[in-house]
Amino acid sequence: MRATSSRLISALALAACLSACAVGPRYAGPPRVAEDAVARGRFVRAGDAALVPTPGIARWWETLGDPVLTTLVDDALAHNPRIDQATARIREAQATLDRQNAARLPSATPNAAYLHAHLPPLSGNGDGTSLSFYNLGLNATWELDLFGALSRGVDQARRTAEARVADLADAQVSLSAQVAQTYVALRDVQARIALNDRSAALQRQQLGLTRDRYGRGVASALDIERLDGALRNTEAQAVPLGAQRDEYLNLLATLTGRAPGALDATLAAPAPVPLPPATVAVGDPATLIANRPDVRAAERQLAAATDAVAVSKARELPAIRFLGLLGLGGTSPGDVFDPGKLTTLAAPMLSWSLLDFGKARAATRATSAQRDQAEAAYRLAVLGALQDAETALSRFTSLRQQLASLSQAEAAAARAARLNALRVQAGTSATIDQLDIDRQLLAAQIAVTQARAQLTNSYIGVEKSLGLGWTPPPAPTR
Repeated sequence: MRATSSRLISALALAACLSACAVGPRYAGPPRVAEDAVARGRFVRAGDAALVPTPGIARWWETLGDPVLTTLVDDALAHNPRIDQATARIREAQATLDRQNAARLPSATPNAAYLHAHLPPLSGNGDGTSLSFYNLGLNATWELDLFGALSRGVDQARRTAEARVADLADAQVSLSAQVAQTYVALRDVQARIALNDRSAALQRQQLGLTRDRYGRGVASALDIERLDGALRNTEAQAVPLGAQRDEYLNLLATLTGRAPGALDATLAAPAPVPLPPATVAVGDPATLIANRPDVRAAERQLAAATDAVAVSKARELPAIRFLGLLGLGGTSPGDVFDPGKLTTLAAPMLSWSLLDFGKARAATRATSAQRDQAEAAYRLAVLGALQDAETALSRFTSLRQQLASLSQAEAAAARAARLNALRVQAGTSATIDQLDIDRQLLAAQIAVTQARAQLTNSYIGVEKSLGLGWTPPPAPTR
């Protein structure tokens, strides 16, 4: 037993000494991308006094001040199958990490065996020999991490699990933005349906007055046909608007994990499109690159791909495994309980894919190419994130200016309608002229409604481009 212990201690000491022989590349961080943008310290398209260069908040949709929207986003984050799928992938990656950690330790398998053999006689005469053998014990195996294949495999699994966590955050960002944009689109189309109905009512009233004038001989049949055609066109516009409303209702139900139609009653009553806050926190390019989930996922994938190269490189070199057997047994059943019948076996085994005709080296070249792909994917993710942010900020700034101009036009149309209404009361303007002015006001209101929706959607796009809207689960700690 002392000799066995000494050999075990010697093997462990040898393993500790040889573990420093790890091969393959070490991950030293992601490549530098868009250094000019980081050095500049601000977004090019954020040159507006209303955009404050400070980090944003995660639950950005609460800044819109719409409790119904907040409830919908929370329901989607809690019940959407896309989130469940991403969460399950995290559990899968963590299980892989556990398996890789366990692979570094010795494994033992209980074993019970019974062997019966009948041997023929050694000569032509005599009886054959019968032999029974009983054994109860453990079979143990352990691979020496000679060149770091196991430890780097653990690193790869850990970084892959971290990438899956970032994937979940990215799914949360996309989902919260999609719910908010769909909700805004629903409120916009509901408002346009109401305005379209008001426009049709004004046109019917105007058509009725024109028919009266035609009866008195002061209007032509052409006037009637022109107004009738315009009315029918306005009524026809209600059909696709209703279809769009149903489409958005169905999508919101699906996004929140419900069947289509489940939210019809809840969202049937029209509500105004929520407007973004007066100031928007946008941060800076460096913060964007560090925090945006899809960029973090690409960076973790690059780190894992680097570890995969090291694992493949280590598999090109010799591997040493130890096989051990510890058991009690003999030719009678009682021998399995006799300490004097202890059997021990220790067998080191060397394996090396030296004559595999280049298969191991080809595997290393393949993983190296995959690592280069991961690096390119990371660079694409960074540049794409910066492009998204700059484009979203530019659109948001321009749409705020557009809404301001259209609001001024709506106010002017409203003043004109009020002034002409006074003239109608005084008898210096015809009612039919007032209807024309009211229709112009209605057209201005429709334009403002659409501009409000576009502005809010652009604000949502800004928050999505900044990678906001996620709450991370506990990261793997093993």
